[in-house]
Amino acid sequence: MEVGRKRIASAMVGAGVWACVLAAAAPAAEDGGKLVACKEPGWPQWRGPRRDAVSDETGLLASWPEGGPKRLWTAEDLGKGYSSPVFGGGAAFITGDVREQLRIFALSPDGKAKWTAVNGAGWKKPFPGARGACCYDEGRVYHMNAHGRVACLDAADGKELWAVEVFKRFNAQTPPFGSPECLLVDGERLIVSPGGKGGLLAALSKKTGDTVWACDLAAEGDETAGYSSPILIERNGRRQVIATSSARTFAADAETGKVLWSFPLDWNKQATSTIPLFCGGSVFVTNTIRTDCTFYRLRPDDANRRAERAWAIKLANGHGSLLCAGGRIYGADQGKLKGWVCVEPETGKVLYVKKDLAAGSAAFADGRLYCLTETGEAALLKPGADGFEAAGRFELVKGKKDVWAHPVVLDGRLYLRYHEKLYCYDVRGR
Repeated sequence: MEVGRKRIASAMVGAGVWACVLAAAAPAAEDGGKLVACKEPGWPQWRGPRRDAVSDETGLLASWPEGGPKRLWTAEDLGKGYSSPVFGGGAAFITGDVREQLRIFALSPDGKAKWTAVNGAGWKKPFPGARGACCYDEGRVYHMNAHGRVACLDAADGKELWAVEVFKRFNAQTPPFGSPECLLVDGERLIVSPGGKGGLLAALSKKTGDTVWACDLAAEGDETAGYSSPILIERNGRRQVIATSSARTFAADAETGKVLWSFPLDWNKQATSTIPLFCGGSVFVTNTIRTDCTFYRLRPDDANRRAERAWAIKLANGHGSLLCAGGRIYGADQGKLKGWVCVEPETGKVLYVKKDLAAGSAAFADGRLYCLTETGEAALLKPGADGFEAAGRFELVKGKKDVWAHPVVLDGRLYLRYHEKLYCYDVRGR
Protein backbone atom coordinates (compact mmCIF):
# COMPACT_ATOMS: atom_id res chain seq x y z
CA MET A 1 0.00 0.00 0.00
CA GLU A 2 2.82 2.39 0.93
CA VAL A 3 4.60 1.67 -2.33
CA GLY A 4 1.45 2.51 -4.24
CA ARG A 5 1.04 5.77 -2.33
CA LYS A 6 4.59 6.79 -3.22
CA ARG A 7 4.00 6.06 -6.88
CA ILE A 8 0.89 8.26 -6.84
CA ALA A 9 2.54 11.09 -4.98
CA SER A 10 5.63 11.15 -7.20
CA ALA A 11 3.37 11.40 -10.19
CA MET A 12 1.36 14.37 -9.02
CA VAL A 13 3.73 16.86 -7.49
CA GLY A 14 5.99 19.36 -9.19
CA ALA A 15 3.28 21.28 -11.01
CA GLY A 16 1.63 18.79 -13.10
CA VAL A 17 2.85 15.25 -13.63
CA TRP A 18 2.34 12.00 -15.50
CA ALA A 19 2.30 8.25 -15.93
CA CYS A 20 0.31 7.19 -18.99
CA VAL A 21 -1.32 9.05 -21.87
CA LEU A 22 -4.40 9.73 -24.03
CA ALA A 23 -4.46 11.40 -27.43
CA ALA A 24 -6.87 13.06 -29.80
CA ALA A 25 -6.59 12.98 -33.56
CA ALA A 26 -8.67 15.26 -35.75
CA PRO A 27 -10.27 13.98 -38.96
CA ALA A 28 -8.11 14.74 -42.00
CA ALA A 29 -10.62 17.25 -43.38
CA GLU A 30 -10.48 19.36 -40.23
CA ASP A 31 -7.90 21.65 -38.73
CA GLY A 32 -5.59 19.50 -36.60
CA GLY A 33 -5.20 22.36 -34.16
CA LYS A 34 -2.29 23.91 -32.32
CA LEU A 35 -1.25 24.79 -28.81
CA VAL A 36 -1.92 28.41 -27.90
CA ALA A 37 1.16 30.21 -26.60
CA CYS A 38 0.86 32.84 -23.89
CA LYS A 39 1.70 36.38 -24.93
CA GLU A 40 4.44 36.91 -22.36
CA PRO A 41 8.02 36.24 -23.54
CA GLY A 42 10.40 33.86 -21.84
CA TRP A 43 9.13 31.03 -19.62
CA PRO A 44 6.14 32.64 -17.85
CA GLN A 45 4.28 29.47 -16.93
CA TRP A 46 4.97 25.85 -16.11
CA ARG A 47 6.56 23.97 -19.04
CA GLY A 48 7.02 27.17 -21.04
CA PRO A 49 4.94 29.43 -23.29
CA ARG A 50 2.89 26.56 -24.77
CA ARG A 51 3.01 24.24 -21.74
CA ASP A 52 4.78 21.65 -23.88
CA ALA A 53 8.27 21.74 -22.28
CA VAL A 54 9.74 22.72 -25.66
CA SER A 55 12.09 25.70 -25.86
CA ASP A 56 12.67 27.59 -29.13
CA GLU A 57 16.29 28.35 -28.25
CA THR A 58 19.20 27.43 -30.50
CA GLY A 59 22.97 27.74 -30.30
CA LEU A 60 23.26 25.73 -27.09
CA LEU A 61 26.08 23.38 -26.07
CA ALA A 62 26.08 20.25 -28.23
CA SER A 63 27.63 18.30 -25.36
CA TRP A 64 28.57 18.83 -21.73
CA PRO A 65 32.05 18.62 -20.25
CA GLU A 66 32.80 16.07 -17.58
CA GLY A 67 31.01 17.12 -14.41
CA GLY A 68 28.37 19.06 -16.35
CA PRO A 69 28.07 22.62 -17.64
CA LYS A 70 29.36 25.58 -15.63
CA ARG A 71 27.23 26.43 -12.62
CA LEU A 72 26.59 30.18 -12.45
CA TRP A 73 24.77 30.44 -9.14
CA THR A 74 22.67 28.64 -6.54
CA ALA A 75 19.66 30.17 -4.78
CA GLU A 76 19.13 28.65 -1.33
CA ASP A 77 16.54 28.60 1.48
CA LEU A 78 13.59 28.27 -0.90
CA GLY A 79 11.67 25.88 1.31
CA LYS A 80 10.55 22.37 0.55
CA GLY A 81 8.91 22.06 -2.82
CA TYR A 82 8.56 20.24 -6.12
CA SER A 83 7.62 23.18 -8.32
CA SER A 84 9.73 24.59 -11.14
CA PRO A 85 10.62 28.26 -11.59
CA VAL A 86 8.81 30.52 -14.05
CA PHE A 87 10.24 33.73 -15.50
CA GLY A 88 8.70 37.07 -16.39
CA GLY A 89 9.26 40.79 -15.96
CA GLY A 90 12.97 40.32 -15.33
CA ALA A 91 12.50 37.95 -12.39
CA ALA A 92 12.13 34.29 -11.51
CA PHE A 93 9.25 33.09 -9.33
CA ILE A 94 9.30 29.82 -7.39
CA THR A 95 7.37 28.33 -4.47
CA GLY A 96 8.35 26.44 -1.34
CA ASP A 97 6.89 25.45 2.01
CA VAL A 98 8.63 27.10 4.95
CA ARG A 99 7.37 25.79 8.29
CA GLU A 100 3.58 26.24 8.15
CA GLN A 101 3.40 28.55 5.14
CA LEU A 102 3.42 28.32 1.37
CA ARG A 103 5.82 31.00 0.22
CA ILE A 104 6.38 32.54 -3.18
CA PHE A 105 9.92 33.77 -3.84
CA ALA A 106 10.90 36.37 -6.43
CA LEU A 107 14.54 36.17 -7.55
CA SER A 108 16.69 38.52 -9.60
CA PRO A 109 18.57 37.23 -12.69
CA ASP A 110 21.59 36.44 -10.50
CA GLY A 111 19.53 34.39 -8.05
CA LYS A 112 19.32 37.01 -5.31
CA ALA A 113 16.09 37.40 -3.34
CA LYS A 114 13.84 40.31 -4.36
CA TRP A 115 10.79 39.60 -2.20
CA THR A 116 8.86 36.83 -0.48
CA ALA A 117 5.09 36.50 -0.13
CA VAL A 118 2.76 33.99 1.53
CA ASN A 119 -0.11 32.12 -0.16
CA GLY A 120 -1.83 30.38 2.72
CA ALA A 121 -0.78 27.15 4.36
CA GLY A 122 1.79 24.68 3.17
CA TRP A 123 1.11 20.97 2.67
CA LYS A 124 1.86 18.85 5.73
CA LYS A 125 0.19 15.61 4.71
CA PRO A 126 2.00 12.77 2.86
CA PHE A 127 4.88 14.05 0.75
CA PRO A 128 4.93 17.56 2.22
CA GLY A 129 6.09 20.46 0.11
CA ALA A 130 4.88 23.07 -2.37
CA ARG A 131 3.25 21.64 -5.50
CA GLY A 132 2.08 24.01 -8.25
CA ALA A 133 4.25 26.49 -10.12
CA CYS A 134 3.42 30.17 -10.54
CA CYS A 135 2.18 31.90 -13.68
CA TYR A 136 3.32 35.39 -14.74
CA ASP A 137 1.15 37.72 -16.80
CA GLU A 138 1.17 41.50 -17.33
CA GLY A 139 3.00 42.36 -14.15
CA ARG A 140 1.10 39.94 -11.95
CA VAL A 141 1.92 36.54 -10.47
CA TYR A 142 -0.79 33.90 -10.03
CA HIS A 143 -0.56 30.80 -7.87
CA MET A 144 -2.78 28.11 -6.33
CA ASN A 145 -1.60 26.34 -3.20
CA ALA A 146 -2.26 22.68 -2.39
CA HIS A 147 -5.49 23.58 -0.54
CA GLY A 148 -7.06 25.46 -3.47
CA ARG A 149 -6.22 29.03 -2.45
CA VAL A 150 -5.64 31.10 -5.60
CA ALA A 151 -3.71 34.34 -5.11
CA CYS A 152 -2.87 37.21 -7.43
CA LEU A 153 0.26 39.18 -6.50
CA ASP A 154 1.93 42.31 -7.81
CA ALA A 155 5.10 41.02 -9.47
CA ALA A 156 7.04 44.12 -8.46
CA ASP A 157 6.73 43.75 -4.69
CA GLY A 158 4.67 40.63 -3.91
CA LYS A 159 1.66 42.54 -2.58
CA GLU A 160 -1.49 40.40 -2.67
CA LEU A 161 -4.12 41.98 -4.94
CA TRP A 162 -6.86 39.38 -4.47
CA ALA A 163 -7.36 35.80 -3.34
CA VAL A 164 -10.05 33.13 -3.80
CA GLU A 165 -10.67 29.80 -2.05
CA VAL A 166 -11.47 27.89 -5.24
CA PHE A 167 -12.41 24.54 -3.68
CA LYS A 168 -14.94 26.23 -1.39
CA ARG A 169 -16.40 28.39 -4.15
CA PHE A 170 -17.05 25.41 -6.44
CA ASN A 171 -18.00 22.87 -3.76
CA ALA A 172 -14.92 20.72 -4.38
CA GLN A 173 -12.89 18.28 -2.32
CA THR A 174 -9.17 18.73 -1.82
CA PRO A 175 -7.41 15.85 -3.62
CA PRO A 176 -5.85 13.42 -1.13
CA PHE A 177 -2.30 14.51 -1.96
CA GLY A 178 -3.11 18.20 -2.42
CA SER A 179 -3.50 20.12 -5.65
CA PRO A 180 -0.41 20.56 -7.84
CA GLU A 181 -2.23 22.65 -10.45
CA CYS A 182 -0.27 25.25 -12.41
CA LEU A 183 -2.66 28.04 -13.35
CA LEU A 184 -3.32 29.04 -16.96
CA VAL A 185 -4.00 32.57 -18.25
CA ASP A 186 -6.14 32.95 -21.38
CA GLY A 187 -6.63 36.60 -22.30
CA GLU A 188 -8.54 38.22 -19.45
CA ARG A 189 -9.36 34.84 -17.87
CA LEU A 190 -7.54 32.73 -15.32
CA ILE A 191 -8.36 29.04 -15.83
CA VAL A 192 -8.67 26.86 -12.71
CA SER A 193 -9.64 23.22 -12.17
CA PRO A 194 -11.57 22.96 -8.89
CA GLY A 195 -13.05 19.56 -9.77
CA GLY A 196 -16.19 20.28 -7.78
CA LYS A 197 -19.95 19.91 -7.96
CA GLY A 198 -20.04 23.56 -8.99
CA GLY A 199 -17.92 22.73 -12.02
CA LEU A 200 -14.87 20.62 -12.84
CA LEU A 201 -13.33 23.59 -14.65
CA ALA A 202 -13.81 27.34 -14.26
CA ALA A 203 -12.58 30.70 -15.47
CA LEU A 204 -11.95 33.64 -13.16
CA SER A 205 -11.34 37.24 -14.02
CA LYS A 206 -7.58 37.62 -13.81
CA LYS A 207 -8.07 41.19 -12.54
CA THR A 208 -10.59 40.56 -9.75
CA GLY A 209 -10.93 36.81 -9.15
CA ASP A 210 -14.66 36.91 -9.91
CA THR A 211 -16.15 33.88 -11.67
CA VAL A 212 -16.49 34.35 -15.44
CA TRP A 213 -17.86 30.87 -16.15
CA ALA A 214 -18.02 27.39 -14.68
CA CYS A 215 -18.18 24.50 -17.13
CA ASP A 216 -21.40 22.50 -17.45
CA LEU A 217 -19.71 19.36 -16.14
CA ALA A 218 -19.84 18.72 -12.41
CA ALA A 219 -18.07 16.25 -10.15
CA GLU A 220 -19.87 12.98 -9.55
CA GLY A 221 -19.51 10.87 -6.42
CA ASP A 222 -15.99 11.19 -5.02
CA GLU A 223 -14.55 12.69 -8.21
CA THR A 224 -11.99 15.43 -7.60
CA ALA A 225 -9.57 17.50 -9.62
CA GLY A 226 -6.76 15.43 -11.06
CA TYR A 227 -3.10 15.85 -10.16
CA SER A 228 -2.68 17.74 -13.37
CA SER A 229 -2.95 21.09 -15.16
CA PRO A 230 -4.98 22.09 -18.24
CA ILE A 231 -3.70 23.01 -21.70
CA LEU A 232 -5.09 25.49 -24.23
CA ILE A 233 -5.43 24.70 -27.93
CA GLU A 234 -7.08 26.26 -30.97
CA ARG A 235 -8.84 23.96 -33.41
CA ASN A 236 -11.28 24.77 -36.21
CA GLY A 237 -11.32 28.38 -35.05
CA ARG A 238 -12.31 27.41 -31.50
CA ARG A 239 -10.13 27.80 -28.44
CA GLN A 240 -10.44 24.79 -26.16
CA VAL A 241 -9.25 24.06 -22.65
CA ILE A 242 -8.38 20.38 -22.23
CA ALA A 243 -8.23 19.10 -18.66
CA THR A 244 -8.29 15.88 -16.65
CA SER A 245 -10.14 15.13 -13.43
CA SER A 246 -9.75 12.02 -11.29
CA ALA A 247 -12.31 10.28 -13.51
CA ARG A 248 -12.18 11.74 -17.02
CA THR A 249 -10.46 13.85 -19.65
CA PHE A 250 -12.57 16.55 -21.29
CA ALA A 251 -12.50 19.67 -23.46
CA ALA A 252 -14.39 22.91 -22.78
CA ASP A 253 -14.92 25.98 -24.93
CA ALA A 254 -12.52 28.63 -23.60
CA GLU A 255 -15.03 31.45 -24.12
CA THR A 256 -18.08 29.90 -22.50
CA GLY A 257 -16.99 26.83 -20.54
CA LYS A 258 -19.41 24.63 -22.48
CA VAL A 259 -18.10 21.07 -22.58
CA LEU A 260 -17.28 19.86 -26.09
CA TRP A 261 -16.44 16.24 -25.27
CA SER A 262 -15.70 14.05 -22.27
CA PHE A 263 -13.97 10.68 -22.07
CA PRO A 264 -14.18 8.48 -18.95
CA LEU A 265 -10.99 7.03 -17.51
CA ASP A 266 -11.50 3.54 -16.10
CA TRP A 267 -8.59 3.66 -13.69
CA ASN A 268 -10.34 2.74 -10.46
CA LYS A 269 -9.32 5.73 -8.34
CA GLN A 270 -5.70 5.67 -9.50
CA ALA A 271 -4.00 9.06 -9.68
CA THR A 272 -4.51 10.90 -12.94
CA SER A 273 -1.34 12.93 -12.77
CA THR A 274 -0.64 13.78 -16.38
CA ILE A 275 -0.92 17.10 -18.12
CA PRO A 276 -2.62 16.35 -21.46
CA LEU A 277 -0.08 16.12 -24.27
CA PHE A 278 -1.03 17.66 -27.62
CA CYS A 279 0.91 16.15 -30.50
CA GLY A 280 0.09 16.01 -34.21
CA GLY A 281 -3.55 17.00 -33.71
CA SER A 282 -3.94 14.44 -30.94
CA VAL A 283 -4.32 14.60 -27.17
CA PHE A 284 -2.61 12.00 -24.97
CA VAL A 285 -3.33 11.28 -21.29
CA THR A 286 -2.30 8.69 -18.70
CA ASN A 287 -2.55 7.52 -15.12
CA THR A 288 0.36 6.74 -12.85
CA ILE A 289 0.33 3.21 -11.40
CA ARG A 290 3.08 1.11 -12.96
CA THR A 291 1.10 -2.11 -12.73
CA ASP A 292 -1.85 -0.74 -14.70
CA CYS A 293 -0.76 2.23 -16.76
CA THR A 294 -2.11 2.65 -20.26
CA PHE A 295 -1.04 5.26 -22.77
CA TYR A 296 -4.23 6.32 -24.54
CA ARG A 297 -4.81 8.17 -27.75
CA LEU A 298 -8.25 9.75 -28.14
CA ARG A 299 -9.87 10.73 -31.41
CA PRO A 300 -12.27 13.62 -30.69
CA ASP A 301 -14.96 14.70 -33.10
CA ASP A 302 -16.12 18.32 -32.81
CA ALA A 303 -19.26 17.74 -34.87
CA ASN A 304 -20.59 15.00 -32.61
CA ARG A 305 -18.93 16.32 -29.46
CA ARG A 306 -17.52 12.99 -28.50
CA ALA A 307 -14.16 11.27 -28.22
CA GLU A 308 -13.18 7.71 -28.96
CA ARG A 309 -10.06 5.73 -28.18
CA ALA A 310 -7.70 5.15 -31.09
CA TRP A 311 -5.02 2.97 -29.44
CA ALA A 312 -3.36 2.28 -26.08
CA ILE A 313 0.00 0.97 -24.93
CA LYS A 314 1.49 0.19 -21.52
CA LEU A 315 3.68 3.12 -20.53
CA ALA A 316 4.11 4.22 -16.92
CA ASN A 317 5.52 7.73 -17.12
CA GLY A 318 5.40 8.29 -13.36
CA HIS A 319 5.75 11.98 -12.57
CA GLY A 320 7.76 13.44 -15.40
CA SER A 321 5.23 14.16 -18.14
CA LEU A 322 5.90 13.55 -21.79
CA LEU A 323 6.79 15.98 -24.55
CA CYS A 324 6.36 16.06 -28.32
CA ALA A 325 9.15 17.30 -30.59
CA GLY A 326 9.88 16.62 -34.25
CA GLY A 327 6.80 14.44 -34.59
CA ARG A 328 7.88 12.05 -31.83
CA ILE A 329 6.88 11.58 -28.18
CA TYR A 330 9.64 11.41 -25.57
CA GLY A 331 9.59 10.60 -21.88
CA ALA A 332 10.49 8.06 -19.21
CA ASP A 333 8.80 4.74 -18.49
CA GLN A 334 8.88 3.26 -14.97
CA GLY A 335 7.11 0.05 -15.93
CA LYS A 336 8.12 -2.83 -18.17
CA LEU A 337 10.32 -0.79 -20.51
CA LYS A 338 12.22 0.88 -17.63
CA GLY A 339 13.93 3.65 -19.53
CA TRP A 340 13.62 6.77 -21.65
CA VAL A 341 11.50 6.08 -24.69
CA CYS A 342 10.71 7.42 -28.14
CA VAL A 343 7.13 6.71 -29.30
CA GLU A 344 5.55 7.13 -32.71
CA PRO A 345 2.32 9.07 -32.02
CA GLU A 346 0.39 7.81 -35.06
CA THR A 347 0.65 4.15 -34.08
CA GLY A 348 1.89 3.95 -30.48
CA LYS A 349 4.96 2.00 -31.61
CA VAL A 350 7.91 2.30 -29.22
CA LEU A 351 10.78 3.11 -31.55
CA TYR A 352 13.61 2.78 -29.03
CA VAL A 353 14.48 2.81 -25.31
CA LYS A 354 17.46 3.99 -23.26
CA LYS A 355 17.65 1.87 -20.12
CA ASP A 356 20.67 3.25 -18.22
CA LEU A 357 18.99 6.42 -16.96
CA ALA A 358 16.42 6.60 -14.16
CA ALA A 359 12.95 7.99 -14.83
CA GLY A 360 12.32 11.70 -14.56
CA SER A 361 11.20 14.83 -16.41
CA ALA A 362 12.67 16.74 -19.35
CA ALA A 363 12.67 19.90 -21.42
CA PHE A 364 13.53 19.97 -25.12
CA ALA A 365 15.77 22.60 -26.71
CA ASP A 366 18.01 22.84 -29.78
CA GLY A 367 17.35 19.23 -30.79
CA ARG A 368 18.16 17.72 -27.40
CA LEU A 369 16.44 16.49 -24.25
CA TYR A 370 17.49 18.09 -20.97
CA CYS A 371 16.62 15.35 -18.50
CA LEU A 372 16.45 15.43 -14.71
CA THR A 373 15.90 12.07 -13.07
CA GLU A 374 14.02 11.52 -9.83
CA THR A 375 17.29 10.20 -8.33
CA GLY A 376 19.06 13.53 -8.95
CA GLU A 377 21.03 12.99 -12.16
CA ALA A 378 20.96 15.46 -15.06
CA ALA A 379 21.54 14.23 -18.61
CA LEU A 380 21.67 15.61 -22.14
CA LEU A 381 20.26 13.27 -24.80
CA LYS A 382 20.08 13.77 -28.55
CA PRO A 383 17.29 11.71 -30.17
CA GLY A 384 18.27 9.96 -33.38
CA ALA A 385 16.65 7.64 -35.88
CA ASP A 386 17.50 4.51 -33.89
CA GLY A 387 18.29 5.68 -30.37
CA PHE A 388 19.41 8.39 -27.96
CA GLU A 389 22.94 9.76 -28.20
CA ALA A 390 24.31 10.60 -24.74
CA ALA A 391 25.88 14.05 -24.77
CA GLY A 392 26.63 14.50 -21.08
CA ARG A 393 25.42 13.78 -17.57
CA PHE A 394 26.21 14.77 -13.99
CA GLU A 395 24.85 14.32 -10.46
CA LEU A 396 22.85 17.26 -9.19
CA VAL A 397 22.21 15.62 -5.82
CA LYS A 398 23.08 12.15 -4.55
CA GLY A 399 21.00 9.46 -2.89
CA LYS A 400 17.59 11.03 -3.52
CA LYS A 401 14.29 9.63 -4.84
CA ASP A 402 12.11 12.73 -4.95
CA VAL A 403 13.78 15.05 -7.47
CA TRP A 404 10.48 15.88 -9.15
CA ALA A 405 10.77 19.51 -10.32
CA HIS A 406 10.90 19.90 -14.10
CA PRO A 407 13.94 21.45 -15.83
CA VAL A 408 13.78 24.88 -17.49
CA VAL A 409 15.90 26.05 -20.45
CA LEU A 410 15.84 29.80 -21.02
CA ASP A 411 18.27 32.40 -22.41
CA GLY A 412 21.15 29.95 -22.54
CA ARG A 413 20.59 28.86 -18.95
CA LEU A 414 19.50 25.52 -17.51
CA TYR A 415 17.59 25.69 -14.24
CA LEU A 416 17.30 22.64 -11.97
CA ARG A 417 15.55 22.57 -8.61
CA TYR A 418 15.78 20.24 -5.63
CA HIS A 419 13.70 21.42 -2.68
CA GLU A 420 15.48 24.33 -0.94
CA LYS A 421 17.91 25.01 -3.80
CA LEU A 422 17.61 26.29 -7.37
CA TYR A 423 20.70 25.78 -9.54
CA CYS A 424 21.52 27.82 -12.65
CA TYR A 425 23.91 26.47 -15.34
CA ASP A 426 25.40 28.09 -18.43
CA VAL A 427 24.51 25.97 -21.49
CA ARG A 428 25.25 28.51 -24.20
CA GLY A 429 27.31 27.21 -27.14
CA ARG A 430 30.89 28.40 -27.32
